[in-house]
Amino acid sequence: MATVELTEVAGTQRPVPLRRNWRFQLLWGGAASAMLGTCVADTAYPLVLLAMTGSPAVAGAFGAVQFAASLVFGVHGGAVADRRDRRRILIAADAARFLTAASVVTALLLHRLTVVHTLLAAAVIGATMAYGGPVRMIAVRAVVPPEQMRQALAQEELRVSGASLIGPPLAGFLLGFGRAVPFLGTALASLLSLCAAVAVRFDGKAEPAEGGSHGGALDGFRHLMGSPLLRSTLAVTFALNLVGSAMLLPVMVLLRDGGSSTASIGLALSGEAVGGLLGALLVGRLHRLLGPGKLLLAVAWVCVPLFLVPLLPGGPVTVFVALAAMMLGIPSLRVMVDVLIFQRVPDELRGRVVAATMTVFMLGVPVGMLGSGLLLDHVPPAAALGLFAALLAAGLLPATLGRSLRRTEWPA
Repeated sequence: MATVELTEVAGTQRPVPLRRNWRFQLLWGGAASAMLGTCVADTAYPLVLLAMTGSPAVAGAFGAVQFAASLVFGVHGGAVADRRDRRRILIAADAARFLTAASVVTALLLHRLTVVHTLLAAAVIGATMAYGGPVRMIAVRAVVPPEQMRQALAQEELRVSGASLIGPPLAGFLLGFGRAVPFLGTALASLLSLCAAVAVRFDGKAEPAEGGSHGGALDGFRHLMGSPLLRSTLAVTFALNLVGSAMLLPVMVLLRDGGSSTASIGLALSGEAVGGLLGALLVGRLHRLLGPGKLLLAVAWVCVPLFLVPLLPGGPVTVFVALAAMMLGIPSLRVMVDVLIFQRVPDELRGRVVAATMTVFMLGVPVGMLGSGLLLDHVPPAAALGLFAALLAAGLLPATLGRSLRRTEWPA
């Protein structure tokens, strides 16, 4: 069973404050380091490929290969997390990411880096996300007591949003010192994450299921689809991911056509990360204010009119404000999904359910981006934004009119 740090107060044992829970804070620091390294790599690899080949298609292939590997290995990663020692999986994933970054640094210093090498690196990074991602989420439960989970998950959201805000400009800054420098930073970040995973000991074995059978790799999807509440939650969140990713390309085209520079467009899009950082501070307040289903529907419906805000005057400033406003509720939704789904799942099935949920959410991103690009070949960006707002509203109606989400209460 999972253990947490306790302190004795007046003859009773109580959890230590989260800020003094060194195992969680060390794991969080390692995860933050790994996330920052990944965000730096996601920007540095395409830029280096573009400099090497001059081909935008080759530069874009890095992200495509990485994403494909995450999807391909995602289901198996969840099954492995339920059948093997989770701590060893986390250590192996961090070690693979470190060795991959180190190999790229070595190749660059020897002037031997090739396109094939970078695409293999993309595949390895995607695979480590598939295997290490579910385990890292489960590891938090091994070192944090249930009553502190929302606080811990809110701190996790700060890690994600902070890395997303700092990573891309940091990659550009480091590239100014040489092509190998950002990858050296990524290797160092992966090494710090590896050291944290080695230093923090937690019970990494899943609790055995009844009868000793682990079940199939697709049991996570079956569990999610078997509950009307979980189906509705996944459907609304998938719609948000799909339409949210689709809106970015029309917004960029709209800003470009309005005369905005690439630097201004980049700053405008950083509104997502800023909104995510601010939203992480609102998790507790929003959870106290609204039940999980009402919170999900409220955040989704607020996004509908915000899709049209970039059409107003103001250019990059207006876009920045719109994206920040959209993201204010997203950290609360991510924590809500964790509380509503992952905490209710038996431990022997948790890895597969986490992997299945991550797979469903990730699928919305490429579908949205591809659909947006195809749509912009036929309609202006303003019409595309209006269509996306209408599609999101139409998709929300069934869940809004139904009862499963609106009547959902927070678990005790």
